[in-house]
Amino acid sequence: MCGFCGFTGYLPNGDVVTRVMSDKIAHRGPDSAGFYSDEKISVGFRRLSFIDLDSGDQPIFNETGDMFIVFNGEIYNYASLRNDLEEKGHVFSTKTDTEVILHLYEDEGAEMLTKLRGMFAFLIYDKRTDAVFIARDFFGVKPVYYSKTADGALIFASEIKSLLEYPGFERRVNETALENYLTFQYSVLDETFFKGVYKLPAAHYLIYKDEDLTIKRYWEPEFEPQAAKLDKTVSDIESVLQDSIKAHMISDVEIGAFLSSGVDSSYVAAGLSGASVNDASVNDAGGTASAKTFTVGFDYDRYNEIDFAKKLSSEIGAENYDKTITTEEYWAAIDDVQYYMDEPLADPSAVALYFVSKTAREHVKAAMSGEGADELFGGYNIYREPLDLKILTLLPTPVRRFLARLASACPFKFKGRNFFIRGGKTVEERFIGNANIFSMNERRKILKNPTGRFDPAEITRPLYEKAAALDDVTKMQYIDINLWMIGDILLKADKMSMANSLEIRVPFLDMEVFKIASKIPSNYRVNKTGTKYAFRLAAANVLPNETADKKKLGFPVPIRLWLKTDKYYNIVKDAFLSETADKYFNRDEILKLLRRHKSGGADNSRKIWTIYIFIVWHRVYFEQPRDNQTTKTEGV
Repeated sequence: MCGFCGFTGYLPNGDVVTRVMSDKIAHRGPDSAGFYSDEKISVGFRRLSFIDLDSGDQPIFNETGDMFIVFNGEIYNYASLRNDLEEKGHVFSTKTDTEVILHLYEDEGAEMLTKLRGMFAFLIYDKRTDAVFIARDFFGVKPVYYSKTADGALIFASEIKSLLEYPGFERRVNETALENYLTFQYSVLDETFFKGVYKLPAAHYLIYKDEDLTIKRYWEPEFEPQAAKLDKTVSDIESVLQDSIKAHMISDVEIGAFLSSGVDSSYVAAGLSGASVNDASVNDAGGTASAKTFTVGFDYDRYNEIDFAKKLSSEIGAENYDKTITTEEYWAAIDDVQYYMDEPLADPSAVALYFVSKTAREHVKAAMSGEGADELFGGYNIYREPLDLKILTLLPTPVRRFLARLASACPFKFKGRNFFIRGGKTVEERFIGNANIFSMNERRKILKNPTGRFDPAEITRPLYEKAAALDDVTKMQYIDINLWMIGDILLKADKMSMANSLEIRVPFLDMEVFKIASKIPSNYRVNKTGTKYAFRLAAANVLPNETADKKKLGFPVPIRLWLKTDKYYNIVKDAFLSETADKYFNRDEILKLLRRHKSGGADNSRKIWTIYIFIVWHRVYFEQPRDNQTTKTEGV
């Protein structure tokens, strides 16, 4: 896992600029640095090494020296690809997966992307044509950003903070991004919170030549549910996941696993340890554990999974390392977390992920995690909504809408009110992803200068059109795979792990796994029994039933409780009274949200947190920008 940065064109001090840009992402690769600069392009690279530790520094050139690559990620099928390339006459100077990508590109160009099994963001520069080729992996596990300057240069980097160091770059807040963030809780547009800075979308590649920028999609996640016997489906899931976990273990260094109380991370941890709770040899073996697991919890019993993780780790023959995050530690780390995130992310679990990554890095350089299981196998509780609303959907649409209007207009709350309101909407109208914080009307009310652009439905509509033939549950999964998973789940996993120089590997987000998951019938994913039905049956073969059947919790953080205490209520209140708050928000309105939450009139914790995190991010990047990599909390 690494990071790269650079720009096209010539600067008199181009080598110095790339070093400064590279320093801003040193946390992504503390093992070594590499640079290249000529009159056409300058590139900086930071390496966190896992394969060919001694000779894998980048950039890496091809045999003739007219093409080079910088690469962030891991390719798990690189050995077989290398064998094929050597048979074709390619000569390798390293044993890395990086060089395999370069030679494969020489042969096949962009067509080679679908042959890669892994996570990646990379840049290839062809000196012969002065063409820049940048690609991002299928699911968007690894990020890459770019911006085009007024004089026609392309600047690029693994993190936005690196781009900000380019001479003359002007920092401007993208207020359209702010509006949509208030609804989605993450940066949902291709243009980031920094005006003129874009993220390359997942499964896309970019070609920059002669100041012309072309972006194309090379793969799309398509669900094609097929009738199948349940036992065959469960067997296929188990087989492909075991294969994926084995593939993701490839490394010259030790790999651990994150572990919560959920079935996803538990399954990965068991796979990493090569054990089953039904395996007597593991339960009776004793001695040295075969794997390391890492868990964090909070100093509140309801928000602490450490005891569970220790118990499961013992059952699968793994050694668990834990960290209890104190309330004070959590709040002290928020500024650092938003710095490393680059853009505001109002997911409270990002801070917890920062601490579990920090804990893991004390023992290993890489850890496996369970991201992607919910999107592929149907794990979120909200996916049950189409089943819960089924009795209403049998009614004619005008009747449902009439009942919804009656329930909405009712002056008092009653049990089932929200059932009728949501039942009056189609899935396209009610679901934009796992987070839906502020409505359009609420955004207009709290924003000082609302633009009114990009109704959330405008963002989801093209996706729903592609998924029109699918059932409602699968449509919801499709929306989350394309938006929520990339913009929230995977982004925080990358940024928080890399902040601690730790690589995260996600075996659920493997192309072979998706091929199986995409064909699972909807009722084997979500039914009256629960979510992730077929996957849980597969998990029950290696995990205790209490784990395999455990209801989805997410990563609970006691924000709601903290905001009712005087200390943290006042911290947020001060932020809401700041000049930044006054610049972007109607302060009276956001203070009402805060006061009503503290008094118990409503649970406004998610709304408050979304606003507060933006204010923190703005302070970190626009009011008190950091001119070096030093942070307030001690890093790796």
